[in-house]
Amino acid sequence: MDYYMLIEKARKTGKVDKGTNEVTKAIERGVAKAVFYAADVSPKEIIAHLAIISKEKNIPCIEVDSKQKLGVAVGIPVSTSAVAIIEVGEADKEVQSLHKHRGN
Repeated sequence: MDYYMLIEKARKTGKVDKGTNEVTKAIERGVAKAVFYAADVSPKEIIAHLAIISKEKNIPCIEVDSKQKLGVAVGIPVSTSAVAIIEVGEADKEVQSLHKHRGN
């Protein structure tokens, strides 16, 4: 599955939050449907908590390779360390399959 295309689809037809702080809040509030974070974030401590709190809330949390591509997927001209899908829009089937594949 192309996670970047999934994020872009959700952005265009639903709602996404971007940045570590916004994504953390979305997870804690239980409104995130799926979380994506970049593997090339440095230092790793910035995003290390996302997978832990996502697991506690049964939210799929997926590592992608590039913060630059993550930024492009959410339609901003800069890179971003993390993205949360809040409203799936037309990406509903893809997000549902993330839950099934992750065992959540």
